Parts: sequence; structure tokens; C-alpha cells
Amino acid sequence: MLYSLISDSDVVALLGSLGRVGERNVAEIERIMNSYFRARDALEPISREELIERLRSESVTLLDVRPADEFLHGHLPGAINAPLAELDAALASLPKDHAVIAYCRGPYCVLSYEAVAVLRSKGLEAYRLEEGYPEWKAAGLPVEASTAA
Repeated sequence: MLYSLISDSDVVALLGSLGRVGERNVAEIERIMNSYFRARDALEPISREELIERLRSESVTLLDVRPADEFLHGHLPGAINAPLAELDAALASLPKDHAVIAYCRGPYCVLSYEAVAVLRSKGLEAYRLEEGYPEWKAAGLPVEASTAA
């Protein structure tokens, strides 16, 4: 027997529900959430709505820190791809007059947390998106895909 989910939003909702169940019922997950994610929440995450507003005013640079193959399959419009391992090399090409908003795979992905820490250590104004590409796409917001070079 085969089962399928109707849409990307169903998958994102299912994963979010599983994460919340894990957070409530598994002590180790709660410890990780407290020691890593919540401790780093001082990195001032921005909401999807705030990002949309900042994109309208053209006051931010979007940075997708997922691996290049994931970026090619889909990303937020206008995003620059700089996988975390290549972030130092990409720093010179980032505009210095805009805040940088980093995003990755979703609320449990550490890539955006790490990227923001690196960017701030280099003197850039940087924030992370509370959610990631899957949640953006599932919300029906515009996405782009790149063609392989």
C-alpha cells in the first residue's frame, strides 16, 4: 500500500507537529532545544511577515546557507547562495549597506544560526529567518529555481 501527502504544506505541517511532540515528550530534545536553539535566540530572528516587509523596501540581502544542490531546486526570490562552508569566501560579495537575513531548512536547522554568528563576528548586521525555505514554500509564497551551470 502506498500513501502520499497532498502538498508541500502537508509535509511541513507534519514535520512541525512531530517536532512539537518530540519537544514535549522527549527530555533529550528539550535539553537540546534549551541549550542550543533557545540560547541562541538572542540572534534576533525575524518573522516571515517582517521579511516580506523588508523585501518590499529593498533593505535586506537574503542569504540561503543551504548546500548548492538544495538552492538549485528552490529558494526565496533574489536570494544569494552561500553554503555555510563557503561563507567566508562569499563575504566580499555581500552588500555592506543592507542587513543580511540568513535562512536554511527550517526552525531546527542550525545553518542559519551559525551563519548569523559568523556574519556578526565580521561586523555585518545579520539576522536569521525564524522559519526556512520549506515553510516559505508551503505558505504559497513565491520561490525561484536555478538552472545548473
